[in-house]
Amino acid sequence: MMKGLIAGIVIGAGVGLYLFNMPHRDVQNTKTDFSLTSSALVAEYLTDQNAANEKYLAADGESKILEVSGTVSKISENFNGQKVVLLKDQSDKAGVSATFTEETAEQVSAIQVGQTIRIKGVIRSGATYDQDLGLYENVILEKSAIVK
Repeated sequence: MMKGLIAGIVIGAGVGLYLFNMPHRDVQNTKTDFSLTSSALVAEYLTDQNAANEKYLAADGESKILEVSGTVSKISENFNGQKVVLLKDQSDKAGVSATFTEETAEQVSAIQVGQTIRIKGVIRSGATYDQDLGLYENVILEKSAIVK
């Protein structure tokens, strides 16, 4: 009985240690799952959010890697000091908000509002309409980088 308990604790600790030290997903060196425009991605979410979530998001955290092209509408920083680029055409209800990592943040200094670019990143959230606020929420990409 005691040996089984100790073995269970050791195995549990080993699995926990393995999961904690797993290497992070290298988004920039991983194959792109989908390539599309920011307008097409937003339209897909606003038309059928459940189908789009099924297509792009995964419950296990291994969501799809997208290459999204569009017009730079805004360049800003989030509360963590990370660079954020919003791809959005004037006629779109929402856009694609791409958050850059420390390693890729310097790429943002080379772009300007109004420029058309392609960004590669992992999708975390789709576009939605918030009825309480009366606003559209943007698609969110993380671990982003500009594709040359």
